[in-house]
Order: sequence, then C-alpha cells, then structure tokens
Amino acid sequence: MSISQLGREINESPTLKLNEEAQSLRARGEPVVNLTAGEPKNKAPITAILGSAAKLRDAEIKYVPVSGTKSLKQAIIHYTEENYGRLVAPDNIIVSTGAKQALYNLLFSIIDPQDEVIILAPYWVSYPEMVKMVHGIPVIVTPEDGTFHHRMEEIEESVSSYTKAIIVNSPNNPSGVVYDEAFIAAIVEFCESRGIYLIMDDIYHKLVFDGKHAPSAYAYTNKDVETTRVIVLNGVSKLYGMTGFRIGWAIGNRRLIDVMTNVQAQTTSSPPTVSQSAAEGALTGVQSVVEDLRLFIQNNRDVLVHELRSFTDVRLNVPNGTFYALPDFRAYYKDSVELATFLLKKALVVTVPGKDFGMEGHLRISYAGPTKDIIEGVKRMKWALDPNAPNEIYIGDRKLIRDWM
Repeated sequence: MSISQLGREINESPTLKLNEEAQSLRARGEPVVNLTAGEPKNKAPITAILGSAAKLRDAEIKYVPVSGTKSLKQAIIHYTEENYGRLVAPDNIIVSTGAKQALYNLLFSIIDPQDEVIILAPYWVSYPEMVKMVHGIPVIVTPEDGTFHHRMEEIEESVSSYTKAIIVNSPNNPSGVVYDEAFIAAIVEFCESRGIYLIMDDIYHKLVFDGKHAPSAYAYTNKDVETTRVIVLNGVSKLYGMTGFRIGWAIGNRRLIDVMTNVQAQTTSSPPTVSQSAAEGALTGVQSVVEDLRLFIQNNRDVLVHELRSFTDVRLNVPNGTFYALPDFRAYYKDSVELATFLLKKALVVTVPGKDFGMEGHLRISYAGPTKDIIEGVKRMKWALDPNAPNEIYIGDRKLIRDWM
C-alpha cells in the first residue's frame, strides 16, 4: 500500500485517541477517571433540541446552501452584533461542520506552499497539523518568561516575509490564559499594518472567570469587515455543550468567504440541516444556559486549583477561562508522554501530554466533567507521584500500595 508523504506526516489527535482509550477501559469495567474530554457535560439547550426536532418532523431534510441556511446566518448576525458590536452581512459568514472545518477551509483558502503561520504555544493540537495539511509552515512562538501570555516582541521577531497569518485562541486551549486588552490591541494593529491575517479562534470567548472578559479583536480596528485582516471563528460546541452537532462558522470579507465556500462545496457541501436548526435554536433561545455552564465550570476550576495546590512540586498558572489547565509536572517527569502513560497504568487517570500542545513536561487537565472526578483524579495522581502522599489508596474496590518510591 502506498501512502502519500503528507498523509504519513500528519499526526493523529492525541485527545481523541486518549478519549477512546478511556472509553475502552470503562467498557471493560475499569474505574478510570477521564480528565481529557474537551466538552462540557451539560445537556444541549432545550431550544436546540426543539429546533432540530422541528426540522425532523417536517421530514424535509434536503440540500441547503453550502455556506449555511439563511435563518442560521441571521442568528449569527444577531449574535455577532450582540457580542462583538459589529454588524456583518450574510455574505460575510460561512457555516461549517464545526469550527475545526471552518479553520481548515480558511487555511486552505489563504496559504500557498511555504507560507508561514505563526502559532502561539501552548496551542490547540490541530493548528500545526492543519497548516502542514495545506503545505504551509507552522512557526511556533513560546513565551520566554514561563507564563502562557506572550509579548508582542516575541511575535514580531518570528515574523518573516513569508508570514501569512497568526492564530490567536483566547481563552486558550490548553492553558486557560485570556490575553489582555493591550496584547489584543497590539496584535490587531500589527496585523492590520503588515497585511497579515489575524485568525481569532473565539470558541471559548464567554467561558471566562473572576469577572474577566476576552477582548474582541474587532474592538481594536477601525476597518470594516470587508477591509480588516481580522477573521473570527466561533461555534456552538463549547458554550452550549453541543459538540456532537458539529456547527461552527467563520466571519470574513466576501471574497474570502466565497473562496472558503468553494472549498467546502468540493469537500463536504453544507453542514447537516438538522444540526443547523439546532444551532439556530441555541443562538436564539434563552442565553442563561451559557451563564449556568460558566458558573459550573468556574466552580470546577476552583476545585482543581485547590486540589493541585496540595501537590508538593506542581506549578500552575491559574486558568482564567475555558475548562482546561496546563500544570507543570517537570519536578516529577520531564517527558509528558511517559508521565501520562505512567498515570494511566498506575492510577487509571487519563490526561493529555503537554508535548502535543507545545509544552513538554506539562499535562492538560480538563475540568469540564463531574466535580467528583476532578477530586478523585488529582488524589490518584498525587498518590502516584508525590512522595509526601500516603502510600495506600483505594481505586474502585481495590486497595493499592505504592511500591515504586
């Protein structure tokens, strides 16, 4: 069998792989604690369910425009005006099968071979792989000061004549950092002046804590949607707990959206109409569901921070948003893949190696699930790693004794 060089070079998604491994362990009756899942456990809003049910009832599940239904686009227009203070037109929007597809469509549409895309570490695992899939070159920029908040000087030093775009994810997966207003203002001004696309992945933009907010890039440009270099990605997966519906969108100038629509037309065509109806229901329904989720996630964040602080040698930049943390475990293990494997084998706790996010020696921990799983998971991790923890623990109905220290 002959596999293309590009196909051989694309890495599998570690989060999906580990989620599948956790599900397999659970299916065998193992008391595994899964701290990897990138999805909240709340149910989809009733307005989303009713929207999809209404579409199923009329039994007219047919082709719709490739870039999205008119009614969903209207809901996105209202959402954008309400949350970003920016009025856009239907022709400025493409609806895709998840924000992930919207990003891939965008990169396919703007990147030529050898063009560079600056990616801020820690980064979502798919960013570099997507850039490589369209024959671009990912340029990783890592903060030098040990925090997860970049300085503009670090980014400017990484820009070359081949730089086509910069991807900013705030709040950030996997660190939970929220970039401040000064940084967003500076990077918007820089990209506008240099003609570089600024891709804002805003999928978590309302999941912020402690009275903070995630600044909108639109607030720092005086250009309209047709002339700005700012491209905004969003979707219903995270804020509404609708990961399985697979609906996201991108907002950009008409010419770019036309090209992205052509890409989508030749690959997947329109997203499923039932899912689009569900997304429309979520966006037009009562929005208290988002605040309810945010409060639940913030409480889980507080629980995780409290539990991790009981470790002797774990360092943590407290997350200000999302439902992820990226604690530093280098005092115990330098290799995050070895560490994640060790914790799965010894403690039946599933985490994601920081190496896959550009941060070796760290682990990504999701606190989107039940609070009890967070407490139990960290307790097991501490037992497995921290010499100051008790030597004995119960995992399920089995009493285990630590014998490797």
